[in-house]
Amino acid sequence: MTAPRPTIGLANAVRSGGRSALEVVEEHLAAIEAGDGAIHAFNLVTADLARHQAGAVDRMVADGEDPGPLAGVPVALKDNLCTRGVPTTCSSRILAGWKPPYDATVVERLRAAGAVVVGKTNMDEFAMGSSTETSATGPTRNPHDTTRVPGGSSGGSAAAVAAGFVPLALGSDTGGSIRQPAALCGVVGLKPTYGTVSRYGLVAFASSLDQIGPFAATVADAALLFDVIGGHDPADSTSLNRPTPRVVSVLDDGVAGITVGVLTEFLDGAAPDVAARVHQAAEALAAAGARVEEVSVPEVTLGLSAYYLIAPGEASSNLARYDGVRYGLRVDSEDTATMNTATRSSGFGAEVKRRIMLGTYVLSAGYMDAYYNQALKVRTRIIEGFATAYRRYDVLLGPTTPTTAFPLGEKTADPLQMYLSDVCTIPTNLAGHPAISVPFGTGYDGLPVGVQLLGPALSEGTVMKVAAVVEAAAPTIGVPVLSGEARS
Repeated sequence: MTAPRPTIGLANAVRSGGRSALEVVEEHLAAIEAGDGAIHAFNLVTADLARHQAGAVDRMVADGEDPGPLAGVPVALKDNLCTRGVPTTCSSRILAGWKPPYDATVVERLRAAGAVVVGKTNMDEFAMGSSTETSATGPTRNPHDTTRVPGGSSGGSAAAVAAGFVPLALGSDTGGSIRQPAALCGVVGLKPTYGTVSRYGLVAFASSLDQIGPFAATVADAALLFDVIGGHDPADSTSLNRPTPRVVSVLDDGVAGITVGVLTEFLDGAAPDVAARVHQAAEALAAAGARVEEVSVPEVTLGLSAYYLIAPGEASSNLARYDGVRYGLRVDSEDTATMNTATRSSGFGAEVKRRIMLGTYVLSAGYMDAYYNQALKVRTRIIEGFATAYRRYDVLLGPTTPTTAFPLGEKTADPLQMYLSDVCTIPTNLAGHPAISVPFGTGYDGLPVGVQLLGPALSEGTVMKVAAVVEAAAPTIGVPVLSGEARS
């Protein structure tokens, strides 16, 4: 793997004229060409477009203009973010070759900040998966061990940053799809408060849960990217019409006086090596001046069952638009109904079909009250449980994932085991709160462990400054030790 470049220094070098944006982009394109054959982080590399954008940045610098805080920085986009004139497929056969006529708001904001988009990253089909194995283009592999998954559904974005192909990437998080792959790939992944980052131009999976967020090698770089993409957007009806927290300015504030609750429910299901790293992170925060206690939020144990009723229900509605008439694939047949069926049968993969059928069932007459509406009530209970905890604690701490990265193919035949990969991340999506995964050493197998920090709505500043302290304390060598005793 190539070591990731620090984004802030790279942008400042381009802005000052010390480096050319085109030179920076060529370096990263060369790294992608040399290494992505073994990883498959990208569905599409937009090399010519990236060179054109880099040239525009260099011309602005030559003219004495400031291209922006991400001047010349290569960024990768998950393949469910619309880019004008560039294929946006959601890693699905049903959208093969589809080129949106507009840019997502986050793409516009990246370009306005001087960033250079170098390509579209692989993902679980329509973001439905936890390992990037449901992609119609084939799986992405973990750069730390190519026999392991990178996580999902934003596995391509996480792997691209982990492999050093790009300093920054964007993903979407519906039930953990930024934080879970960030943890398994050993990078930083932030799921912002619902509504703080525009979803305009994000191909919808579950509209009340989806949120766009950054991947980066460091907390500071993730904070910089969040500051660029966040903010109200009148084109998105769910966008919060209030100031978005700005986080770069508070990263060095420390944790003195901060109260941290260690979530016992998340630790209960975690592997011993992952739990050990969480306890080690808690000790580091206490040593830095935070008050750290264990806390129980029993409602979070209900998250998985509620999510797998709400998310498929919304997905079945959102994906109804792919009918062979308006978008992408069309399988011709003798009449419209048969064409619709043939197109969807051929175009969607097994996991997407499974969730559409589940969602249609729970929304159907006679079952909606028993399942979907009941899940919404459970969602409210989870929100109330978090609210109670946040009256005492500023942030909560736990594992991002129950284990380190698992082998490719290990869980594809058992959907329930795959769904359990997101048990620690789903509750935050149901509540609409921010959370971040920070790399914190490795497990017994030498693969990355991510610890997760959660906060109430619009607490990104607090979450990120705590994350910066955790990051600074992260172990770089050795195996985790639990309760003062070495692993037997």
